[in-house]
Amino acid sequence: MRSVIAVSGVLAIIAIASCSRPSQHETNDAVLQNADQDAANWLMYGRTYDDHRFSPLTQVNKQTVSKLGLVWSKELGTTRGLEAAPLVENGIIYTTSSWSVVHAYNAKTGESVWTYDPKVDRSRAYFICCDVVNRGVALYRGKVYVGTLDGRLIALDARSGMPVWTAMTVDSSKPYAITGYPRIVKGLVLIGNAGAEYGVRGYVSTYDTETGKIAWRTYTVPGDPSRGFESKAMEEAAKTWSGEWWKVGGGGTVWEGIVYDPALDLVYFGTGNPTSWYRALRGQREETALYATSILALHANNGELAWYFQTAPGDNWDYDATRGARKSSGMPAFNDILTVKQARAIQAYILSRAAESSKAPSN
Repeated sequence: MRSVIAVSGVLAIIAIASCSRPSQHETNDAVLQNADQDAANWLMYGRTYDDHRFSPLTQVNKQTVSKLGLVWSKELGTTRGLEAAPLVENGIIYTTSSWSVVHAYNAKTGESVWTYDPKVDRSRAYFICCDVVNRGVALYRGKVYVGTLDGRLIALDARSGMPVWTAMTVDSSKPYAITGYPRIVKGLVLIGNAGAEYGVRGYVSTYDTETGKIAWRTYTVPGDPSRGFESKAMEEAAKTWSGEWWKVGGGGTVWEGIVYDPALDLVYFGTGNPTSWYRALRGQREETALYATSILALHANNGELAWYFQTAPGDNWDYDATRGARKSSGMPAFNDILTVKQARAIQAYILSRAAESSKAPSN
């Protein structure tokens, strides 16, 4: 068995004497939905759609862990931050390093298969919080998907690393960035963005995995009321803001975890801080500023809001609610539960996955 570790600019492989043989397949919807049955591969962020990050392999245990030794390691050519979770498909490790550079390695030998550098303008670092990191890629039907610091979503050929298509997901004149990982849902690739610290309006977008054509986009905070609202949810959210919040974006960016629930066909994610950070600069003290610092559930087919839960109404402390949501599993009594951690605050929440109203249980 092999374990993959990325730390301090090095990708390292540790192993005991034997390892599982990778199964050869193309990653499609059925394979992703049954990823828990595939012990030889790690096909998505969190390994499975419930995002538990649990490996069923048993060769490394209390009796064998002392026999682990280094097989190979690779310098990733950077002293900047590394936050990617490497994926493994058919004996190839796919990971990212700083500046959204994508690497593919032979898992057995450590030989580089290919490297793709999207050549992000280094001056973008001025508008990125925090460091020029990337949390990894997504795999689907022979392609590798990565979001870049300058807001592009790129599909690469998994064999060659050559670009297949590129979609610009943000207004490049504004200080948006992408540091999060993409999520695959039924032939669509979902991606969020970052930048609430600098004054942007958060949203999540979906693109066709084959063509790169946008399918739907859902904003997390309302825009300028004089221009109308994209949905009823945005109209209702605007009632919870005061002042002229839209002039500084509103924030609520989706900069980290996106989780898909196949059973309910819902997408869950958390949103970041409202902009401006300080409530007194945004308007009235009693505002709640929906749907910033919230957990949102969207219908995967069209992006419509199913329900929400706001972890810090009127957030005044940059708490965020972006730590990954996870579907509880194991005991049947807990299968309808979603667990969520809040960033920058020692708080956790247990929510119903199938809340029927537009608002989750009371704060």
